[in-house]
Amino acid sequence: MHLAVVACGNRLDETLTMLKSALLFSLKKIKFHIFAEDPLAPQFEERLNQWPQSISARFQYSIYPISFSVGDAEEWKKLFKPCAAQRLFLPVILKDVDSLLYVDTDVLFLRPMDDIWILLKSFNRTQLAAMAPEHEVPKIGWYSRFARHPFYGVTGVNSGVMLMNLTRIRRTLFKSSLIPGGLSWEDLLHPLYQKYKNHITWGDQDLLNIIFHYNPESLLIFPCQWNYRPDHCMYGSNCKGAEEEGVSILHGNRGVYHDDKQPAFKVVYDAIHDFAFEDNMFQSLFYPIQSKFLDTVNTLCGRIPQVFLKQIEKTMRKVFEEKVVHHVRPR
Repeated sequence: MHLAVVACGNRLDETLTMLKSALLFSLKKIKFHIFAEDPLAPQFEERLNQWPQSISARFQYSIYPISFSVGDAEEWKKLFKPCAAQRLFLPVILKDVDSLLYVDTDVLFLRPMDDIWILLKSFNRTQLAAMAPEHEVPKIGWYSRFARHPFYGVTGVNSGVMLMNLTRIRRTLFKSSLIPGGLSWEDLLHPLYQKYKNHITWGDQDLLNIIFHYNPESLLIFPCQWNYRPDHCMYGSNCKGAEEEGVSILHGNRGVYHDDKQPAFKVVYDAIHDFAFEDNMFQSLFYPIQSKFLDTVNTLCGRIPQVFLKQIEKTMRKVFEEKVVHHVRPR
């Protein structure tokens, strides 16, 4: 499985915590593709090489410099958040990778990455990417109320968790409002940005929404529990999938892991950040999250602990069975 992330500025710790969460719960081996600013690259290498041998056997990693193949690199670099536009160029840079999962640095896996990776097999013959809706309720969604550009569907999509078949993206000609015929992914990016740069707010996510507005047959929509954000609970619970199954991937946008505005999100982040690989997962990860959730009940997100905890508990039991029970069971 291939997992890509882009890290700039002060995102070292946050990115390492995301990578740790992927390894804690996943079953198959993972190849990390880390795109990082020059000062961060040696720090990533140093920290990853300090992880225990038992863990390092379960992943490989490559570190790449920030680079943009078309247009003004400095302009791309400053689009929305530092370096975030790098994700648009993954199909161009990672030419030998067939498929990958891209996630923002502020994402945490609460179940095996294997379970979202298998969605690649659900793609029909035209689909080449998968994302979750930006919002579940159109009347309070951002795109449906404020966007000054085309966007996907009724509420737009959020690109913080994006599953991609890179081979299909490289082979496809995309429809747009630019020319009557289609353009390749690489040829489309810069002219699209030039046309809409004065009308977009969320940078590269807006460009992805524009692309899939004109190519809706190319996108698979996965449910909100795979990209669960504060918007799904801070005004009241509105992600039915998470209510039923629990959160699969937690996305702490708005900086909620690092302030006290949404303590339910911060509790999960702090527990995974502080967890030592050698420790018992139930004692040192699940129970601290469970007990500290009691301090968050003064917030709407904190009043639905089962939504945050259900998938973690289920996943831990599954991992325990895979790694322990199967190894000690008598022949």
